[in-house]
Amino acid sequence: MGNIAAGDSYTISQFRIDIPEADLGDLRVRLGRTRWPVQIPGTDWEAGVPGGYLRGLAEYWRTGYDWRAEEARLNTFPQFTTGIDGQNVHFLHVRSAEPNALPLIMTHGWPGSVAEFTEVIGPLTDPTRYGGDPADAFHVVAPSLPGFGFSTPLQGPGWDTERVARAWAELMRRLRYRRYGAQGGDTGSIVSPALGRLDPDHVVGVHVNGVPTFPSGTPGELAGLSGGDQARLERMERWAGEMSGYAIVQSTRPQTLAYGLTDSPVGQLAWIVEKFKEWTDPAADLPEQAVDRDLMLTDVSIYWLTGTAGSAARLYYEGARGWGKPRPVSKRPTAVAVFPGDITVRPFAEQAFDVVQWTEFDRGGHFAAMEAPDLLVGDIRKFFRRFR
Repeated sequence: MGNIAAGDSYTISQFRIDIPEADLGDLRVRLGRTRWPVQIPGTDWEAGVPGGYLRGLAEYWRTGYDWRAEEARLNTFPQFTTGIDGQNVHFLHVRSAEPNALPLIMTHGWPGSVAEFTEVIGPLTDPTRYGGDPADAFHVVAPSLPGFGFSTPLQGPGWDTERVARAWAELMRRLRYRRYGAQGGDTGSIVSPALGRLDPDHVVGVHVNGVPTFPSGTPGELAGLSGGDQARLERMERWAGEMSGYAIVQSTRPQTLAYGLTDSPVGQLAWIVEKFKEWTDPAADLPEQAVDRDLMLTDVSIYWLTGTAGSAARLYYEGARGWGKPRPVSKRPTAVAVFPGDITVRPFAEQAFDVVQWTEFDRGGHFAAMEAPDLLVGDIRKFFRRFR
């Protein structure tokens, strides 16, 4: 299975994050010179991120947050780059010491990054150290999506989720993994099943969380939904009615949006933190009550320091042409993990996947690897035991 374009190389090069100090100084200066808009008195989160909250978070980003410490932590994970289909691809590749570990490729989404996985890589690759069974070990491959983070610059149009899946199949082939699992949330929950369809001879199973599901319009399909599915359907309708503005902008005018987000760190911060507020565990009043504040800022910092607001948003632009169209059914065995706040309705998911494991959790949220890493790791281990 080849996916080689002119100028591609099979070379896999080691990579280390090393942001110039001048870029960090520039960030601090820009944060200190922010022009703040006026907010209507008495309003809170209903129209977007409130100014009082954002001022405090921006000031912490400027004076308290330590990128160098986070950079050093990220650099404890072996990282590499390679060229696939004309595009530079950055990835973490953490091999387990266990001889029978199962390779697992994990895909993040927007507004995520490989920083999402820093809390789950250890338990997945070295379960014994974290009180688990060594038989559950994985070799973890976690790429940055094309146009995201260090998989830049984006070399051309056309990078939709199907093309990403083809690139991931090529990446796993280059790493000489002939039998592997796929896991993903958000965009990763679309890429991972696509990878299973494109490379069924090598993908043993697919595990997804944060997967969006939508009704097909078939008469009677809404009848008999469980109470949980009814609640998730209502959240889906709310998302479509008042929470999807970001997706409409990113799917139609990502380049125009990019100017503001690339020039203003507070703009980039607000654009991402709003999603952490809306998509994390509904029991949390503020994003940092669901996700560690420094880890959230590391995710935002990766977007800012790599200047990838526009190229990452373009994934929506490329994918919008297929919105509402039925996707081929993924026939690889699939596990679906559902966290509070998700809009994953079981009958809709079963129309798209061969669901052999369905788990509903009572804590966590859309950013499961950051919010409830223990639950996600446990569910991944449970699912892939059948393929050992």
